[in-house]
Order: sequence, then structure tokens, then C-alpha cells
Amino acid sequence: MIRLGLTGSIGMGKTTTAGMFRDRGVPVWDADAVVHALYGPGGAAVPPLVEAFPDIVASDGGVDRSILRAHVAADPAVLDRVSAIVHPLVARDREAFLMGRDDPLVVLDVPLLFEMGLDARVDRVAVVSTDATTQRDRILSRGTMTGAELDAILSRQIPDADKRARADYVIDTSTPATARAMVDRIMAELT
Repeated sequence: MIRLGLTGSIGMGKTTTAGMFRDRGVPVWDADAVVHALYGPGGAAVPPLVEAFPDIVASDGGVDRSILRAHVAADPAVLDRVSAIVHPLVARDREAFLMGRDDPLVVLDVPLLFEMGLDARVDRVAVVSTDATTQRDRILSRGTMTGAELDAILSRQIPDADKRARADYVIDTSTPATARAMVDRIMAELT
């Protein structure tokens, strides 16, 4: 089984590209989806996070991510505390996904693949990428964060050029057609 790490900075098109692999029958493990479930009502991360930050409980019993983001913005050390709680839970889920599989190819969709050192745990790395203007427009058009919040996130991520330099494959997500063509090429090479 080949483990393909799929990564890229925020707004580069990882989710869409992961869907292209999924549409071709490749099992995809999505770190963001796992974190979302861990933060949701009944999620395994909720009790330890609420113990650390009692004011982050949302009305549905999950984590209010906007309050948590405000804590991180006010004190960057909070991110380390959150990571210490959440990352082991994410790692357990990833290992459970991989356990006993015999698929020829699986995709591990991990936004912080390089930042977390997980590139050492995969066989190949594909980085999704587009120009900075398209990236920024995609993110800000969602209406979920400000330009300052985006800049803070980008400051914690390895720059796109560095990710591309470390990748086995670069998937240009400027258009769906260019992304699909590269996904097809990767599939042809790895399966």
C-alpha cells in the first residue's frame, strides 16, 4: 500500500483535490474532518479542551471554535496547549484508518503534513498549489475569517514555495482541469 500525503496551505484546494482521489476509488483520510468531529458534540477532544478553556463550550455542547481562535490570537502559547490535547487523538484516528488496509493507494489529507513531520510517515507527498491572489480570494470569499486572521494562519505554515520544493508531486489547482490531470497522472504512476 502506498501512502500519499496530500497537503498544501490554507485555500489551495486540498479538499477539492482529495475529492478527486476519492471519486477515483482511493480511500482518503481527512485530518480536518477528524478534528471537526473531535470538536463537535460528543467529540473526544471536547472534555479536555473545556477543562483547559471552560468558556469554549458551544450551545450544542461542542467547542466554539471562534472563542478558541480568540484565545489563540490573544496568546499564541494556547495553540501549543490545544495541539497537545488534539494531536494525539488525531494520530489515533489516522492509525485506525490505516490498520489492516490492503488498498494499493491511500491518501492522507493533512494540511500540516510538513509542519507535523508526517512527511516521514508517507511514501510520497503531493502538494496542492495555486497563486497567492487566488488563494487569498478563495479564503476571504468564504466569509469565515478576516485578512488578519488569514495572515496569522499563514505565518504558522511553511511557505508554499518550500512545500512545493519538498513535494514529489505538485498539483496546480488554478482550474479543476489542471488538478484533475495531475491527479490522473499520480494515479497512473502509483497504482
